[in-house]
Amino acid sequence: MGEPYSLEPVVLLNEVFPGHTNSMDTLYGGHLMSIMDTAAGMVSSKFAHSEFVTVSVDALKFRMPAYQGDIIRTTARVVWTSPHTAGVHVVSCRLSRSEWEGEEICSGFFFMVAVDSDMRPAEIPQFTPETEEEKGLWNRAQAARDAMG
Repeated sequence: MGEPYSLEPVVLLNEVFPGHTNSMDTLYGGHLMSIMDTAAGMVSSKFAHSEFVTVSVDALKFRMPAYQGDIIRTTARVVWTSPHTAGVHVVSCRLSRSEWEGEEICSGFFFMVAVDSDMRPAEIPQFTPETEEEKGLWNRAQAARDAMG
């Protein structure tokens, strides 16, 4: 397999609407996980030009709530690979309309497996970390993957 098609992140913006919130007007965690999973799938596809399915999610860390009316900015980037799997680091931040400065609300690793038309694992290009930040994220993703057994 050749070089990755793209190392650029995917950034999604979503508004928190009333149907996305609980009785406290805070965003449902499951809705946020869906947004994060979508971003992980998109960036994996952009990276390898393949179809991907989610195989596992590392323990997500919910740091603070998002509220009705907030904008959620979700950034996903491939930070780890194995022959068929892309490890994606996903970070979601809440943005208020008055300031547009991000406050991290959740982060974690999503592991996505490339599949062919018969849903069998397919090979993907490999990511080689170069910067200290990339090496740190690679090691964190590897540790998360190892912990899953």
